[in-house]
Amino acid sequence: MERNWEELNTYLVSIFNDVLSIEENELKKSQFSDLTITEMHTIDAIGMYKKKTTTEVARELLVTVGTLTTSINRLVKKGYVERIRSEDDRRVVKLGLTKKGRLVFRVHQHFHHEMVKSAIKDLDANEQEVFLKALVNLFNYLEEIK
Repeated sequence: MERNWEELNTYLVSIFNDVLSIEENELKKSQFSDLTITEMHTIDAIGMYKKKTTTEVARELLVTVGTLTTSINRLVKKGYVERIRSEDDRRVVKLGLTKKGRLVFRVHQHFHHEMVKSAIKDLDANEQEVFLKALVNLFNYLEEIK
């Protein structure tokens, strides 16, 4: 088990670092080179379909509202995000993606889709269930300690 533990740890750390590095490099080479990886993850947290408040997005990203506001200001200026006042209560401001924001969101989702497809490509249904169970266990552990 010790050998497996070391090998699993090596792969997990390497995969985590590779995903961030690849995402950052792909952004720099793309038409979205003005985005940082942090801004990309902010766009991802805002999402395509449900308008969210700054507080909801900050909570999801585990940052303060003040930190997120700075990032949102940059994303608004760059044309990826818009602030939308609620029709019901004008004091409430929701965040939404512009056309440019939705485009980069889709590109980012495609990368993740291909990554997952690659991870499970040679696994049968039972192996996929075991893999999913391991990821759920890891997710739950990380949720507990954050």
